[in-house]
Amino acid sequence: MKHNLKLKGRLRSYLNSPMYLTALLFCLNIPIYFDSIRAGTIVTGFLVIYFLCVFTSYMRNRPILMKELISFATQYATVQKSLLDDFEVPYALLDRNGKILWINKKFSEITGKNKEYHKSVFSIFHTITKEQLASEEEVIHVRIEWKERIFRAEMNRIYFDIMTDENSLIEIEEEGQCLIALYLFDETELNQSRKENQDQKLVSALVYIDNYEEALNSIEDVKRSLLSALIDRKVNNYFSKVDALVRKTEKDKYFVVFKYKYLQKLEEDKFSLMEEVKNVKVGNEMAVTLSIGVGIDGDEYKSSYEHSRMAIDLALGRGGDQAVIREGERIAYYGGKSQTVEKNTRVKARIKAHALRETLESRENVIIMGHNISDADSFGAAIGVYCAAKVLNKKAQIVLNEVTSSLRPLKECFTPEKGYPEDLFINSERAMEIITRNTLIMVVDTNRPNYTECPQLLERGNAVVVFDHHRQSNEVIQNPILSYIEPYASSTCEMIAEVLQYFAENIKLEPSEADCIYAGILIDTNNFMTKTGVRTFEAAAYLRRCGAEVTRTRKLLRNDMGAYKARAEVVRHAEVYRGAFAISVCPSKMESPTIVGAQAADELLNIIGIKASFVLTEYQNKIFISSRSIDEINVQIIMERLGGGGHLNVAGAQLNCTLSEAKRRLQDTLDQMLEEGGIEI
Repeated sequence: MKHNLKLKGRLRSYLNSPMYLTALLFCLNIPIYFDSIRAGTIVTGFLVIYFLCVFTSYMRNRPILMKELISFATQYATVQKSLLDDFEVPYALLDRNGKILWINKKFSEITGKNKEYHKSVFSIFHTITKEQLASEEEVIHVRIEWKERIFRAEMNRIYFDIMTDENSLIEIEEEGQCLIALYLFDETELNQSRKENQDQKLVSALVYIDNYEEALNSIEDVKRSLLSALIDRKVNNYFSKVDALVRKTEKDKYFVVFKYKYLQKLEEDKFSLMEEVKNVKVGNEMAVTLSIGVGIDGDEYKSSYEHSRMAIDLALGRGGDQAVIREGERIAYYGGKSQTVEKNTRVKARIKAHALRETLESRENVIIMGHNISDADSFGAAIGVYCAAKVLNKKAQIVLNEVTSSLRPLKECFTPEKGYPEDLFINSERAMEIITRNTLIMVVDTNRPNYTECPQLLERGNAVVVFDHHRQSNEVIQNPILSYIEPYASSTCEMIAEVLQYFAENIKLEPSEADCIYAGILIDTNNFMTKTGVRTFEAAAYLRRCGAEVTRTRKLLRNDMGAYKARAEVVRHAEVYRGAFAISVCPSKMESPTIVGAQAADELLNIIGIKASFVLTEYQNKIFISSRSIDEINVQIIMERLGGGGHLNVAGAQLNCTLSEAKRRLQDTLDQMLEEGGIEI
């Protein structure tokens, strides 16, 4: 066995160096003989004696050195193994297939497996999978929950070709052969500390009464203070349950601070304060509604307050009567089941009209665009803005990529033959060419950038104005210089009609222009049957005074025979789901299937027992869903689950999937929301 052990590498070279040096000295001794034979003989004799001494020492000490090296290596390996076995971190060695080759005491203590356990690691930890071991990552991290403890498993690959070289006794047949070292790091206490730290953070919230003035005006003077006191008591009692600090900053506004650990409780409760306040009755005809904005930011309290401001703005922009939580990028909505309250005062419309005038005056030209696949409301609002720009002698152009069959009669009212500019309507490509730094971009009838006719315009322009009546969602146009979003309005055309009254004195509209704006109100209110208020009829009366004619507008909005038959087919093939929802599919082989689908959704509400209708239309490689309701179901929150939005009783969504998949997703969403209590039938 001893004869099989050989030194190699640097140690062998070091021990053989006296032999090499002796040979070198013999070579150097040869020239000495040429000078003096006697001197050469003396040196040769000395070298022979030196060589015999070195050789004898080498032969005698070599076995002793080998023995000492073997003893050291054995002791080192034993110590190393003992240290690894007593290592405080649970450690295991696996083969590439996950089979356990060796475990230390700590690993055995945690798992209850002895050192003879050589089964797969998957049988112990189910969260570790074969796919993870087969991945190409050098270090694999897995979170493991084991007996009420939480571990972070770290798996490192140990390759054989790194541990060995060409002279190794082990021959590697295939490159990439490796073992896997598994470490378990107990993070239970760390996670608990993190959670406790997170729970102690302060959360800021803003609570606004949506219709304070309107509710007070609906009761007797002597009961007004009682109503206000009852609301204060409800707000304070509700938040006192979560150890919150409540301060009333204004007559209809509250500032609330509480710990993060109570937020989940409020979410599970779905902010029942909103329903409690609605039930406050002291003779008031109008129910009081609240909007709540909650902001969370882990960096500093000032940021949390800013998040709460953004959340309350979003809640108000969606019509009020709801709670919005903004935590970083996460936004959650609760409530929003009641109809929005119409504001009787038009002060805001006057302020926005003056602001729009100042903005237009400071710009050279204006590009107006609505949502893609433009409808009568979007088109009418764009025409209204064009009229406002014309009063100030500003060049205005409307982006219109596609003209549907329902929109064509309206567009034909604005031809060059009738005195309108030839380039009044442009496409997206032309709009991108003419935009300058001094161009105003006016967006109407949508507040979502991806829904506009040309989203790239919003990125190129530095001045954007938004006028819309749809509720806001997570995706909104960023940093507009002027924003006028009123969810209570029946249509954007109604908002534009109000703004035009304050935009300039004695502004003159052509009959065709008044007809277009009036048509937008007609379409979005379903002939004044839905979402109509006092201001809706006042706007219609103003347009009538400007020359709008009901009969002429009705002719502009008539459908052709094919569209009428298609709408009848949608109604005929509708199926009733869960006893309250009408779901149907609109044929796509026509010019404007989405318009027909929306009209059919309105028709389905005329069926007794139907609380909400959904019509799916396949168009331009997408599935368009038009949803409608009367008052019992909030279709907006249903469409938001599918990535869309809209109003409480008029909403829609666009899906990138097949028709059957879209229908199944819609049904699954309805089932889920019924189960959660988000909607009731």
